[in-house]
Amino acid sequence: MLEILLSSLSSPIVLAFVLGVFATLIKSDLKFPDSLYQSLTIYLLFAIGIKGGVKLSGSSFSEVYKISIAAIFMSCMIPVWAYLILRFLAKFDSINSAAMAAHFGSVSVVTFSQTSVYLEQKGIVSEGFMPAMLAIMEVPAIMIAIFIARKYSDSKGESGSKIMHELITGKGSLLLTGGLIIGLITGKKGFEQVSPFFEVPFKGILCLFLLEVGLVTGRRLSDLRKVGFKLIFFGILIPVLNGLLGSMLATWAGLGVGGTTLFAVLCASASYIAAPAAIRMALPEANPGYYLTASLAIAFPFNVTLGIPLYLNFSEWLHHLN
Repeated sequence: MLEILLSSLSSPIVLAFVLGVFATLIKSDLKFPDSLYQSLTIYLLFAIGIKGGVKLSGSSFSEVYKISIAAIFMSCMIPVWAYLILRFLAKFDSINSAAMAAHFGSVSVVTFSQTSVYLEQKGIVSEGFMPAMLAIMEVPAIMIAIFIARKYSDSKGESGSKIMHELITGKGSLLLTGGLIIGLITGKKGFEQVSPFFEVPFKGILCLFLLEVGLVTGRRLSDLRKVGFKLIFFGILIPVLNGLLGSMLATWAGLGVGGTTLFAVLCASASYIAAPAAIRMALPEANPGYYLTASLAIAFPFNVTLGIPLYLNFSEWLHHLN
């Protein structure tokens, strides 16, 4: 577990975020021009969308329809119950509740990758189409959470149809869903034409994006003093509940132990790539000190140390019952 955690936390992507926070704490004059931030965000959202579509294009409907139903259900419902818990039990405002709900409803590519390595080390095989589930679950929660934020924010007054129009035509949603459709239509062969631009530079650009996000987070860290315990409790409890429910749905869908564990991790993980990019664009008033601390500083280390073995053991138990 410690080895998995250290390898995750020692990645340049995570450390770039830490550097951004540190730079703010020491009052550095480091800052990103707005135009550069917008460019990084556009690149990341479109790249995530198109690569997800390519993954989906390689899966046949007959083998994935049951687990796809489960994936769509979880990615639509997690942001709803996460929002309700944050808004009415933890007493966060509507905007920040929705922003955190988007992160926990979406998925973590890094946590998924770490789980794949963990299963391989244990000699446990998983279904080859599981990366497609990652693509399915990345976008819906973000769009639903943004809709909730616009509908039930303190400003109110907007009609549902107007919000839906703004959501569909908004830059973040358009880049994610448009990229997904393009990747789905063109497939792996078509993606090869642009892969040098979207594959190799992706992690480097992601480092720059998280550096900028770290700078913003560092400026809002003082807000955590009021809500620290509530974030810790939420950042651990919700992944566990989502992961256990995901295990049961994956077992119903007929997946093996490996696939069930991977799906549980998708349900339990919290995004710190796609969701921050979309939320920064759609809900700039949300506090990144809340949503990034909950997803990156709490849920992520919990999942890669204690969560993955927990979901694997629960998946094995479920299959033993069957």
